[in-house]
Amino acid sequence: MVGLEVVFWTCFLLVVHTYLLYPVSLFVASATVQTIRDWRYLVSRQDRRRIPREPVELPAVSFLIPAYNEERDLPAKLENLAGLDYPKELLEVVFVSDGATDRTNEILATAERGNVRVIYLPTRGGKASAVNQAVEQARHGLLVLSDAATLFAPDAIRKLVRHFEDSRVGVVCGALQFHGSLESRQTEGVYWRYEGMLRLMESRLGVSLTASGAIYAVRRKCFVALPANTLVEDLMVPMNARKQGYRVLYDPEARATDFAPATVGGEFARRVRIATGSFRALGQLLRGPLDPLTGFAFFSHKLLRWILPLLLIGMLLASALLADHHAVYRTMFAAQGVFYLWGMVGYLFRRQVGGIRYALIPYYLLAMHLAFLVGLVRVLSRRGEVGWRRAG
Repeated sequence: MVGLEVVFWTCFLLVVHTYLLYPVSLFVASATVQTIRDWRYLVSRQDRRRIPREPVELPAVSFLIPAYNEERDLPAKLENLAGLDYPKELLEVVFVSDGATDRTNEILATAERGNVRVIYLPTRGGKASAVNQAVEQARHGLLVLSDAATLFAPDAIRKLVRHFEDSRVGVVCGALQFHGSLESRQTEGVYWRYEGMLRLMESRLGVSLTASGAIYAVRRKCFVALPANTLVEDLMVPMNARKQGYRVLYDPEARATDFAPATVGGEFARRVRIATGSFRALGQLLRGPLDPLTGFAFFSHKLLRWILPLLLIGMLLASALLADHHAVYRTMFAAQGVFYLWGMVGYLFRRQVGGIRYALIPYYLLAMHLAFLVGLVRVLSRRGEVGWRRAG
C-alpha cells in the first residue's frame, strides 16, 4: 500500500503543480520583480520596467511564410500584407510553397512582384524544411515568421523588431488571438487566454520558452537549421537561441489573429502533431544547458504537460486500488470520476452545453491530454509525419 500511496501523491502533486502551483509561483515572482524594479526607479530613477521605443531607423526585415495547399487563406493573407504599417522598401516577403497541389502556386504567381518573392519546392518536405529554405534565401538579418492563415495587426512588425535594438535579444514572440466558433471560444479560446498569461509572466522573469509559429521574429545569426523531421519549430528556434546565450522575449502588443478549428475534434489532430514533435525533440532540448530558473520553467510548463496523461492514469489507478483502505482515496477516486464523466457529457452534448461558460473545459482538457498520449505512442512506435496541414 505504501508504494501505491507514493505513486498517487506524486502524480497528484505534479498535476496540481502544473495547473495551479506553477502559475501561482509565476505570479508571485513576476509581481515581486516588478515591485523591486519600481522601487529602484522611485529611489534612483533607474531600472524601471519599460517598453522599448521604436528604433530611429527601422531595420530591414524578411517576412517568411511557408505554405502548403493554402488556396483558401492566401487571398486574405496577401491583402493583410498590403495593409502592414512597415515601409515596403524595408520589407521582403518570402513565400515558400511546400509542394502545393491545389491553387496555391497559381495564387502566389500573381502576387510575385515588388517586395514579394516565392520559392517553389517541387515536393512536400515539411514545414521545417520550408523554413530552412526561406531562411537560407532571406536577404535581411531580422526574420519574421508566420503562417499563411495568420493575419497581422498593422503595427505588429514594428512591435516585434523594436526589441532587437538590444543585441542580446535573439527571438521575440508575438501574441496570438483566435476567431472561431462558439465551441472553440469556450475551449481553445479559454486555453489561449490562460497560456498568454503564463507567457507574459515568464517573459517578465526572462524565462520565455516558446513562440507561436504564427507570429515571431528571430535574429538570423542565431537561427539554427532545423532537422527535417521537426514538428515544433516554434519551440526549437527559441530554445536554440537560448543555448547560444540570446534572450527570448514575449511582446503581448505584437498581435496577430488566427482562426481556430471549429471543434475540439479539429484541434485534436493539431495537438497530436505537436505532441509527436515535442517528444521527438525532447532529447535535443534536454541536451542544451539551461539556467536553473529556465530549467524549472521548462519542467513545469512543458515537460510536465507532455507527460500529464501518464500522471492522470497513475493517479486514477492508484486511487482506485486504495479506495477500500481510506476515505481520502475514495473521495479522490470519486472526484476523478466526476471530472471524467463531466468530460464525457461535454463530448456527447457539446452543442447543447456550448453556451454555458467553462462547461466544455473538462472535455477539452481530456481531449488534449489524449492527444499527447497518442503522440507519445507514435514516437515510441516510430510513427509520425513531417508535413503539416491546417486543422479544421
